[in-house]
Amino acid sequence: MLQATYNRIVTIDADLENPPKLIPKLAELLKEYHLVHASRNKLPRISEKIAAATIGKIIGVKDVYSNLRAYRKEIIPHIKPVSGETFGAELLLNAWLKNYKIKEITYNPPPRRTKPRIGGTTKANIKILTATLRLYKIIF
Repeated sequence: MLQATYNRIVTIDADLENPPKLIPKLAELLKEYHLVHASRNKLPRISEKIAAATIGKIIGVKDVYSNLRAYRKEIIPHIKPVSGETFGAELLLNAWLKNYKIKEITYNPPPRRTKPRIGGTTKANIKILTATLRLYKIIF
């Protein structure tokens, strides 16, 4: 992200569960905001719902772990993540901690795949809850 050529950066999951058609809207909103975050309006996992009710409520977004975002390049050096696996959520949290203007938009997610990429329900929920605890350490 630090090496990006342009002054607008968009992140999106490679599995295309985030709709690429939202990218122009995200980029357009960067005229007014430092970071634009696209949240699913329905979260499938209990761990994602817990993250939304805790960290998300603090930050002001519904879907902490959505990686469909647009950033102004100028803020990237100031919001460096440290944990690796929570990279996207840490960028969002660090932008909030630095008082950057964040805009959230919501979208209807497509149906979930039958075999999620991070394992079964238990494994996925444990990974997400562990990542949420790491975010709490950054705040507190």
